Amino acid sequence: MEKLLIVSQITVATSVIIVWVFRRKNIIIEFEQYGISNTIRDIVGAVKISLATILILGIWHKEFLILSSLSMAFLMICAQYFHVKVSNPFNKFIPSLCLLILCLFIATKNLPLI
Repeated sequence: MEKLLIVSQITVATSVIIVWVFRRKNIIIEFEQYGISNTIRDIVGAVKISLATILILGIWHKEFLILSSLSMAFLMICAQYFHVKVSNPFNKFIPSLCLLILCLFIATKNLPLI
């Protein structure tokens, strides 16, 4: 289970960094389609890249995983909302939906036992 958790963290972090750094032109087009300002887009990008970095850090420091994965999950829920808002086809929903599921998996596997 530990290996699956680490693979999930790396998958989310790598996916976010690839999209927000190397596929930035696509992000610019999408955020224009959503009617979101450049300032908000840049803030979202900085937050996502920061959270991705913290997810990697969480491999060694588990105490960071719940907050970072739930924060990233929230941003993926926001992405789902905007896909619905502009009536994107389902294939546009899939990446953020998969990352949302992985983030929830990471969070639940790190919840303290009561």
